[in-house]
Amino acid sequence: MRRYWLAVAAATLLSACGGGNPWLDTGSGGGGTTPTIPAALIGDLESFTYDPVAQTLVVRGISQDASPAAAVYTRKAALDVPGYEAYTAQSSATTPHATAYVQERDGVIAGIIVTGGQSGNYFGGSSYYRAGAYTPPTGTATTQIVTYTGTYVGLLNLAGDGGDLLPVAPGTPNSERPFQAAEVTGNATIIADFADNVVSGVINNRVVVDQPTIDLSAQNIELAPTAILTDGTFEGSAEQSNVAKGTYGGIFGGVDSSAVGGTLFVDNHIDGITNIEEYGVFVLGR
Repeated sequence: MRRYWLAVAAATLLSACGGGNPWLDTGSGGGGTTPTIPAALIGDLESFTYDPVAQTLVVRGISQDASPAAAVYTRKAALDVPGYEAYTAQSSATTPHATAYVQERDGVIAGIIVTGGQSGNYFGGSSYYRAGAYTPPTGTATTQIVTYTGTYVGLLNLAGDGGDLLPVAPGTPNSERPFQAAEVTGNATIIADFADNVVSGVINNRVVVDQPTIDLSAQNIELAPTAILTDGTFEGSAEQSNVAKGTYGGIFGGVDSSAVGGTLFVDNHIDGITNIEEYGVFVLGR
């Protein structure tokens, strides 16, 4: 576990904790693929169960989000980012607050969960899954080059506006007050060449929703080219100007790979903010 406690733009940076070896359970009844997800993306997460129809989310492995260990998160439509549903958990006014963003498209599910910091620490993780088999598009080499576009959402180890926090009692010391993780939104583009089995992409037009004075206009996240494996999964280097900043991974799903979903983890990627970290998610259509 690493501990950071830095003040930036009237907010507080929080630290990350090491992860385990989680699995993802969507309650689909089988027939899907739970990929081997890089440890950097997994973080502290053990599993999550997401039902997009019932709009329920159960998370396991994110410490201090709620009790018991399988935490039932609350749907928070007011925090939605276009293309993603928001869920939160907080067991009391002076315990950590957790934010989750998840989405499903054509059987592809991906999500991120991050707690706001308390006592200099935070917990977070991500995962992705596919219901059904991998069916890449067929045809000519040209028709096998597919572009996926949509929105992106990330969560930082940086304090947001705190609008979803439970009210604390008057006089509660600042050291005992929890934070709510700040959000990043942007655009995601994934380009897949199913003839050569190579994928790459970019996350751009990024904005820190809760800290608009942080300028990310020239700080895109590049998803470096990497191989598409036989099960439709991939993992690679997340970079800025060809300098590695972290890891990304994902999975294709749907008929003729109509959708792609995945997550990323990057750090020290925002100019002027030391020890900044971000979990991000993308679930995109063709």
